[in-house]
Formats: sequence, C-alpha cells, structure tokens
Amino acid sequence: MSTPQYQLLYWPTIPGRGEYIRLAFEVTGTPYIDTQTVPAITSLLAAGSTQLGNNPPPFAPPMLQDGPLLISQTSNILCYLGERLNLAPKDDTKYHVHQIACTALDYSDEVHNVHHPVGTGLYYEDQKEEALRAAKEFTGTRVAKFWGWFERVLEKNAKDNQGSEWMVGKELSYADLVVWQVVDGTKFAFPKAAKRVLEDCPLLVEHYERVKGLERVKSYLESERRLKYSNGIFRYYEELDL
Repeated sequence: MSTPQYQLLYWPTIPGRGEYIRLAFEVTGTPYIDTQTVPAITSLLAAGSTQLGNNPPPFAPPMLQDGPLLISQTSNILCYLGERLNLAPKDDTKYHVHQIACTALDYSDEVHNVHHPVGTGLYYEDQKEEALRAAKEFTGTRVAKFWGWFERVLEKNAKDNQGSEWMVGKELSYADLVVWQVVDGTKFAFPKAAKRVLEDCPLLVEHYERVKGLERVKSYLESERRLKYSNGIFRYYEELDL
C-alpha cells in the first residue's frame, strides 16, 4: 500500500462528521491517516497556532491535511476529495452532487438539534423537555420531508440516466455516501421513525442496501475502523424515538 497522502483529523471515539470523509476514503481504497487525538486537534484550533502555515484558522473538525493545505468544513472537504477520488463528475453536474450532499448534511444538523435543541454546551439531561418537543417535530415531519426528497432524486435520476441506481448520473458519488450515512445513523438513533418513513421510500431502501453491499464499504463496516455510534450526532434515546 502506498504512503497515505491525506490526514483526517477528528475527535476520537465518535463517528460524527468525520465519518462522511472516512467513507469517501474507504469506498475508493484511498490510504489515509485517521488522527483521532484531542491534542492534535486543539493545537490547530488554538488561537495563535504556529502549525497553520498559510492556512486560515479552522473553526472546528473535521479537518483535512493534504501536504501544506489544511481545509475544514465537511462539505468543503468532500467537494475537494470528490474531484480527486473520482467521487464527483467532471462536468457541471458536480454541483448537483454537492447540492444533494449539502442537503443531507443539513438534515444531519437537524438530527443533532433534536437532542441538543437549546445549546450544544449543555448536556442532554439539561434540555430533555425541549428535546422531546423537538423530537415530535423531527420524527413527525422532518424525516419524511428529507427522505421523501431523497426518493424523488433517485426516481428522477433513474429516468434521466437509463435506470441509474445512484443519486447523480450513472456513477457512485459522495452524495450517495452522505445520504447513506444519514439514513444509517437515523436507523440507529430513531429506529421506529426510520422504519415508518422507509415504508414509503422503496428506492431509498434499495439505495441504502446497495451502498452497504459495496465490497469496500462492507469490509469497512465489518472492521474496527468503523466507530460505533455513541455520543456524536446520532444518539439513541428511547424516549425520543416517537
């Protein structure tokens, strides 16, 4: 295996937003260094850091180091890798890929806001009443709104591209990986709501199983590299799975 060119920096023990980046590396068989240590991250985030080179200070992980280049923001990293790992088209439909990925990442933020509706600096136990109210809205309308749109995207692309099974064009893109990850995370965090909504999204069900069944994705999911869901974006609280 060649020497890794890319270094991913993300918090330890949780898949979080770093998982979207890992999937891009894993599905393409791209070597990477997965740095999951708090000191490595905080040293880059600290005011006056001397490790930034000519890069602006990052706001938060995930961060990607590629030689002297340091970039952050999940969607930005995916856009950068998409062109380099052949996970995005070369023509203007690359913006369609980015559009779908950004929408799925918006959904990811809504998932996190269910259990932290008041503030990210507070514990879930400090905002349980508000979280329950947020969960009613999320499981009642928001999951179906987003996933119904994913279903429409798959249906439209299949019609436009001779039965394509992917989100954009005829090839797998990082949009497929982001959508897969948010569906998988929701199946963990809100299993009842996910099951209910998926009953009306047959194409999304097939898409989920298709991505999961890719040889490299399957191998990754069975490996120790795939971190288990815990205290990250996708958390399971029985009382919120309405």
